Amino acid sequence: HELGHIFAGVLFSWKIKEVIILPFGGLTVFNNLINTSLFEQFVVTLMGPLFQVVFYLIISHLFVLSRSVVYYNFVLLVFNLLPIYPLDGSKFLYVFLCLLFPFKYSHLILIFISFLFIIFVAIFVGHFDLLIFLILLFLFFKCFNEFRNHYIIFNKFLYERFNYNFSFSHVKFVKGVNGMYLWCRHLFLIDKEYITEKSFIRKRFDIDSKL
Repeated sequence: HELGHIFAGVLFSWKIKEVIILPFGGLTVFNNLINTSLFEQFVVTLMGPLFQVVFYLIISHLFVLSRSVVYYNFVLLVFNLLPIYPLDGSKFLYVFLCLLFPFKYSHLILIFISFLFIIFVAIFVGHFDLLIFLILLFLFFKCFNEFRNHYIIFNKFLYERFNYNFSFSHVKFVKGVNGMYLWCRHLFLIDKEYITEKSFIRKRFDIDSKL
């Protein structure tokens, strides 16, 4: 599964930060920009489950697998597709949300939905199984940490827009940074004048530094 993420990440020249082995599978952490193409993020996410399914089909034709192995593979695949950060399901949801909403709200909605599904799974499954409960507890703290760092992540998103030159083909007219999308560039309407993205963000960081 993780080899699928790594393979796709290497194709897009993503830098691998670390690969973590967890009870519910693995977690490949890339050191890429927040403003990375949504298409690339979707493909890298998709290649994990796709590799897992293809690998399972190959192995099942070469060897006779026990029911426990088949069941474990199926459970891992389904669990990993739940919309809970940082599972693959949350990354698919994130791409979808970023297409519909500004980055700031997409990030917050993702965290909110993650908390809802953690509670849902804990109520209907977690109290029957200690391992699942501990996994959900781990995911809860990952989501909580993501929520706690929301302001830092949002400012990193803005800093990347200021520091790098992204070639977005679409343009949106917005009134503030909270309305900025991840997949396009922006013009800010201030006092009946349009200001470029970099100029507006520069003023924001100048104000923040003075404060």
